[in-house]
Amino acid sequence: MRHGFIKTGAATPKITVADCYANGREIIRLIREMEKENTKLMVFPELCITGYTCQDLFLQRRLLDRAWESLLWIARNTEDTDALIFVGLPMRHRGKLYNVAAALNHGRILGLVPKTWLPNYNEFYEQRHFTSGQGILENLRYSEGEFPRVEIFQEYLETYDDTVPFGTSLIFRCEDLPEFSVAAEVCEDLWVPLPPSVSHARAGAHVIVNLSASDEMVGKDSYRRDLVSGQSARLVCGYVYAAAGEGESSQDLVFGGQNMIAENGKLLAEGARFSNGVVYGEIDVQRLSDERRRLSVWPAADCDGYWQIGFDVKVEETKLTRKFPRYPFVPSAREERDQRCDEILNIQAMGLKKRLEHTRSKKAVVGLSGGLDSTLALLVMARAFDRLELPREQLICVTMPCFGTTDRTYHNACALSRCLGAQLREVNIREAVNLHFRDIGQDPQVHDVTYENSQARERTQILMDMANKEGGLLVGTGDMSELALGWATYNGDHMSMYGVNVSVPKTLVRHLVRYYADTCGNPELSQILLDILDTPVSPELLPPKDGEIAQKTEDLVGPYELHDFFLYYMLRAGFEPEKIYRLAVETFEGVYDRETVLKWLKTFYRRFFAQQFKRSCLPDGPKVGSVALSPRGDLRMPSDASARIWLEQLKML
Repeated sequence: MRHGFIKTGAATPKITVADCYANGREIIRLIREMEKENTKLMVFPELCITGYTCQDLFLQRRLLDRAWESLLWIARNTEDTDALIFVGLPMRHRGKLYNVAAALNHGRILGLVPKTWLPNYNEFYEQRHFTSGQGILENLRYSEGEFPRVEIFQEYLETYDDTVPFGTSLIFRCEDLPEFSVAAEVCEDLWVPLPPSVSHARAGAHVIVNLSASDEMVGKDSYRRDLVSGQSARLVCGYVYAAAGEGESSQDLVFGGQNMIAENGKLLAEGARFSNGVVYGEIDVQRLSDERRRLSVWPAADCDGYWQIGFDVKVEETKLTRKFPRYPFVPSAREERDQRCDEILNIQAMGLKKRLEHTRSKKAVVGLSGGLDSTLALLVMARAFDRLELPREQLICVTMPCFGTTDRTYHNACALSRCLGAQLREVNIREAVNLHFRDIGQDPQVHDVTYENSQARERTQILMDMANKEGGLLVGTGDMSELALGWATYNGDHMSMYGVNVSVPKTLVRHLVRYYADTCGNPELSQILLDILDTPVSPELLPPKDGEIAQKTEDLVGPYELHDFFLYYMLRAGFEPEKIYRLAVETFEGVYDRETVLKWLKTFYRRFFAQQFKRSCLPDGPKVGSVALSPRGDLRMPSDASARIWLEQLKML
C-alpha cells in the first residue's frame, strides 16, 4: 500500500446453487488464495453465498437462514485476514428482502449495501423477490431484525457490537490510508442513467466495487467492458467488477465470470470468460486523489447523507504486477501508435497552417541540421504547406555548418531538403563565430559554454534575419524533452517565431519520424529518414573526433527515455520522486541499474527547476498531448523555485 497502490482481487467462486455451506467454503478458499497475494480488497459476485439463480427459492426461510449463517461463518473465519472483503447475499429487513453486498473486515460485518435498481425485464425477475434499497440508511439492530438465532450468531454478538449500518450511502475508509475509500453498487446499478457510484465518488470514494451476476449474450462482454472502463474514467476512480460464473444454474442462462479491474479509464486486469478464478490489479488511490484535485471541474467531496465507516488493514509494501510503459508518451500497439503519430503530425501542421495564414506568410524558414528535431519540423512544414496549397519551393532550409558539423549530418540535411522539394541555403558560420570570439575575447581553443552558445546564437540570428528578409516565418525545432531539461541555448535555438515541436517529447519525435519513413511511399526519402534516426542525438557544437560526432547529448544529460519517463510521471501524475524512482527501477530493470536511474533522476529534478526561466518565455506552439510546458497553459511555475524538498527525498533513497 506504500505510494498508494492497493492490491485488489475480483473473484468468481464455483457456485452450488442454494448450497450456502458449499459456497461459503469456496469463498473462504478463494480468500485464502488471495491472501497469498497480499490482497487488501477482495470482491465476490452478487448473491454468491446462495447463487444468483435461486429464483423462487429466495422465498424459502431455510435458504435465507443458511445464507445469514454462512455470512457469519465467513466473517468468523476471516478474523485474521488483513483485507476489506465484499460478498453478496439475500438479506431480510422489516418484512422485505434485499439483495445486498456485505462488507467484512477482520471478522466484523462493517456494513450492508442493498441493490438500488432491480431489473424486471427480459430474463430478469428481481422485483419478484427483492425490494430496492434506494434511500435507506440506518443501523440494523440484531435484537430487532429478522436474524436466526444460531449458535454462531451468539458468538458474533459477544465479540462485536449488536448493530451494523445498512444502506446505499456507505463509504468504507481505511484508518491509516484515508485515500483507500471504497463504496459498493450491485450489478444493474451500473447500467442505469445515474448509477449510485456517481454519488459515491462525489462523496469521496476512490474505489467502487460492483458485485455482479450479469449473464452472457453475444457481444455483451464488450458493452460490459466499456461500462466498467468508462465509469472509472468519468468518476476518476478505481472500479472492481466481480461477476458470477460457472456453477450458476444454466436452466435458461449462462454466466461467464468476466471479472475486471479498471483505473481512471484504463483496464488493469480482465479475467478469461467462462473460466472461474481471480484477477488481480493494483489501484493507485493516491494518483486518483491527486487527479481529482487537479481537475478544477471535480466538485469538493459532498458527504452529506453518507456514513463513513472505518476499517483496518496494514500499510505495507505492495508488490506490483501492473506494468508501466517504458515510453508513456508512445502507444505500445503498432496500430494505435500509427494512428497517434498521424494525429500529432496533423495537429502540428494545423497549428503552423493557422499561424502562416494569420501572418500572411507565404514562406517559412527552418534551420536544418540533419538531426531528428529539425527533420520533424521540416516534415510538419511540408504538410502545412500542402494544406495551404503553397509550393514547397517556398520552404527555405538553412544549413549552417561550423566547428562540430559532421559529413553525415550535413549530407542528410542536404538530401532531405532536396527530396522534399524545399530550397536549401548554406551559410557557413565559422568566420562569423571566430570574429565574434575576437570581439568578446574568447579563446577558440577553450571549448566552454561560451564556445558552444556563441554558435547557437549566431545560427538563430541568421535564421531570424533571413526570415525577415524573405518575409517568412521562422519555425522552431526544439522539443519538449529539451525544454524540460533546459537543453537549449537561451536566445539561441531556444527562440523562434513558432515552435512546432514544443510539446513533443524526444521519445515521440523518433516515432513520428519513423512513421513518416514507413508511410511516405518514397524509398529515397525513407532511406534518408532511417539514417537520421540512426544518427546519435547531438547539438554538434564541439569539433568531431575522426570525423564522428564528439558530443552526444545523452552522455551529458542522460538517456531521454528515462527523462521522458520522469517528466510524464512528475507532471501528468504528480508523483513524488521516491515513487517515480520505484517505478523507473522496475520498468527499466535489465536496462539501467538502480544507481544509474537515481543519478539521472537527480539530474532531471536539478535541471528542471533551474531551467524554468527558459520555459517562461517560450514562443507559441501547439499542444499535442496531456503534458506540455507552455507558461500560457499547462505549467505556471516560478523561475526561481527551489528543488530542495524533491532532492532531499532522493538523497534518502
